[in-house]
Amino acid sequence: MTEKTYLSDVRFAEMELAPDLMKGIEEAGFVQCTPIQAQTLPLALAGQDIAGQAQTGTGKTAAFLLALMHRLLQHATSQQEHQSKQPKGLILAPTRELAIQIYQDAQALGRYTDLSIAVVYGGIGYKRQRDILSAGVDILIGTPGRLIDYFKQGVFDLKALQCVVIDEADRMFDLGFIKDLRFLLRRMPPAEKRLNLLFSATFSHRVHELAYEHLNAPTLVQVDSGTVVAEKVEERLYHVSTDEKMALLLGLLRQIQPLEMEDSEPSELAEVSGQKEKVLIFINTKKTADAIWQMLRANGFYTALLSGDVPQKKRMQLLSQFQSGQISVLVATDVAARGLHIPTVSYVINYDFPQDAEDYVHRIGRTARAGASGHAISLICEEYVYSLSDVEEYIGHKIESQPITEALLITPQPAVKERQRDKANTKHKKPHKRHNSITVTVEPETTPQLTDAEAEKTAKKKRRRRPKKKNSETGSPIASISSSE
Repeated sequence: MTEKTYLSDVRFAEMELAPDLMKGIEEAGFVQCTPIQAQTLPLALAGQDIAGQAQTGTGKTAAFLLALMHRLLQHATSQQEHQSKQPKGLILAPTRELAIQIYQDAQALGRYTDLSIAVVYGGIGYKRQRDILSAGVDILIGTPGRLIDYFKQGVFDLKALQCVVIDEADRMFDLGFIKDLRFLLRRMPPAEKRLNLLFSATFSHRVHELAYEHLNAPTLVQVDSGTVVAEKVEERLYHVSTDEKMALLLGLLRQIQPLEMEDSEPSELAEVSGQKEKVLIFINTKKTADAIWQMLRANGFYTALLSGDVPQKKRMQLLSQFQSGQISVLVATDVAARGLHIPTVSYVINYDFPQDAEDYVHRIGRTARAGASGHAISLICEEYVYSLSDVEEYIGHKIESQPITEALLITPQPAVKERQRDKANTKHKKPHKRHNSITVTVEPETTPQLTDAEAEKTAKKKRRRRPKKKNSETGSPIASISSSE
């Protein structure tokens, strides 16, 4: 990367960070700070609470990780044996994907420290995560629900906490975690006895209220607050009918030329991954996401689906394949809109335009990260057009509209769901047995011989079971009369 315009003139070497941290920073290749790092780190290292706002992909995670780790390394105190096993630092994240990303960054930056780091989240590894916490940990990263679960079981407590970080605070509200967040905050040491760091890409009134309620006189740091969209994102939109959205999407993907199924076999994907662009397609609902995924696969695009219905282990596998380039097109709901740092995502396509302005910012924040350039394309149909004016007002500018040419519209091939296809393939097949060199001889059944008395008794039972007939004229039942009576 030759362009470094997104960096400041402040160098990490000027920060007087702990020597073990500096080794991790140098190994990660960090030399100069981003603006949010340059403005928040000196304050946090001096013990000042921070409420920070900056665009996504500008280094907020490294800023709070370095501040937290430095504090723990510099403020090691002799405490009771019970407290020594309890977390000293707590990082709260709204989504599992974000928690995992923070954990991976913490592992890299804290490689040369003796700080133990753990991450907990729902959907996987319940007992394993519990055992790790029981053994003791210095820095605990997690989502509110799983943290509260373990906390109520007494697996850990918050009495030894020296620093707490709230990441993506606005998303905590969006996902309904604010009550869980306040539950944990009220069980920590008083705000003045710990370092409190809050970061968010957007700062609404309720985020301000949270900061001043649970932080100790925080300093508000806003970087590029007048521009909520990264400078190097090229935004454009197409006004299109719902019926033509898929045709337009296929035309756009053909122009972008992502990796297609007919180009390579899955085993060859890693070899050609560098030649194709990564495309992230956002959908508003899980049902529509599944349909789009099926359609793209039916039309030759090697595509993966990321939504709330995908098991956690599978989600992690898909994200890893997308990051490595094995998959070049990822269809996702907003579960993937926060906290995912996927290098070289060139295009974000809003197949469904978001109904919330902040969601738009976070979606397109998956591209043009860390000073790179990127493209954000939105398809505006009659169903979701009503939020366009709100989004443009929020980001402070109009999104350029582009005409739709005939060359951009590609007639899609119909999708057949795998389970329907499997059913169709087996519907007319009847099971059959093969008899290889085996002769099966079936002896004819013989009717047992009955005595006259047994035969008469059997005949009477059959007559009693015979249904009554009705008179065709009167409809009254007519008893069946035996000649023997």
